[in-house]
Amino acid sequence: MTPPDDIVRAVEALLFASTEPLSLDSLRAYVGGGDVRAALERLEADYAGRGVALVRRGDRWHFQTASDLAHLLRRDREEPRRLSRAGVETLAIIAYHEPVTRAEIEAIRGVQISKGTLDVLMEAGWVRPAGRREVPGRPLLYATTPAFLAHFGLASRRDLPGLDDLRAAGLLDPVDLMPEGAHVGAFAVEKDDDSD
Repeated sequence: MTPPDDIVRAVEALLFASTEPLSLDSLRAYVGGGDVRAALERLEADYAGRGVALVRRGDRWHFQTASDLAHLLRRDREEPRRLSRAGVETLAIIAYHEPVTRAEIEAIRGVQISKGTLDVLMEAGWVRPAGRREVPGRPLLYATTPAFLAHFGLASRRDLPGLDDLRAAGLLDPVDLMPEGAHVGAFAVEKDDDSD
């Protein structure tokens, strides 16, 4: 088999790099002179029976996986889903206060949570129902799961970072550590003076 000439190589490179099928006119615009149709025929013959095939769809050409091998590329891909801020806050409250009711989560957060937030956490396998509190109305309790511990690399809930750890990591900026007169948003920090 003779090695491909520059036109064949250029057409091959263009088709591999293109995100969409290319027409003869598009290929000619990139390659300039030369017999683009003959280059396509040569590539079609060269790729026949291989894992990738040159195919024509209408008046456009592109490379695709050989149809008999397409099943190898079909995999169930797990799409990572990012938690909303409400989801992260709810998960943290459950982890640090479990078992906890929905009302207790809302009291700590200071806002109501949508049912969807808890559903997302349960679908992820990080939160589970943990029985009912023995009070009027018997509200459902929520707790974390072993999958939560595994996902976050924790041996147990005792391994959750404490306030000092969070402060050292720069994740907390407590108001009481700020100098007097500093501004947080629209509010000035004032120290309580208990010397009265």
